[in-house]
Amino acid sequence: MKICFATNNTKKVEEVAAALKGLIEIVSLRDIGCNEELPETGDTLDANAFEKARYVFEHYGVNCFADDTGLEVAALNGAPGVYSGRFAGEPRSDARNLSLLLEKMQDQTARSARFRTVIALILDGKEYQFDGVAEGEITQSPSGEGGFGYDPIFQPQGHVRTFAMLSLEEKNEISHRGKAVKALLNFLRAGKF
Repeated sequence: MKICFATNNTKKVEEVAAALKGLIEIVSLRDIGCNEELPETGDTLDANAFEKARYVFEHYGVNCFADDTGLEVAALNGAPGVYSGRFAGEPRSDARNLSLLLEKMQDQTARSARFRTVIALILDGKEYQFDGVAEGEITQSPSGEGGFGYDPIFQPQGHVRTFAMLSLEEKNEISHRGKAVKALLNFLRAGKF
């Protein structure tokens, strides 16, 4: 099976392709001739994921899935949440987002947070949703070279290393995106669509 992953984020493609273990061929936006920025105007992760997937399906006529992910920090009332990618404004910058979050958390002792991913799948015009959550906490400072986004400051529950310190395989086993992708894969394997 061949499905377009509606993202321009090469790190996300790498993570998802590794999690799918070659069972599904991932086609990129570039592969289908989509070079424009996908719309992302929703105020929830679900809305954004479906907006991107619907855009690709409607404009390019291919089966596809899109995701949206947010880091929800309890001490910040769930922020940055749906605005995680542009927390520090435009243009988007992982480094500036991370720095701003650490600044806002400077005096916080309660540091619990969770990553949440929503995958919106469109197969032959039918829509499906898959969710994944990873509980954890925000560290005092960045650690690790891997991953992307907030990975250097997110320590998953029950672990002593940040997402950025884990191998891709280790991260996919416990991450929000890994869990959502597993749900997607189980659905596609079952073939009940």
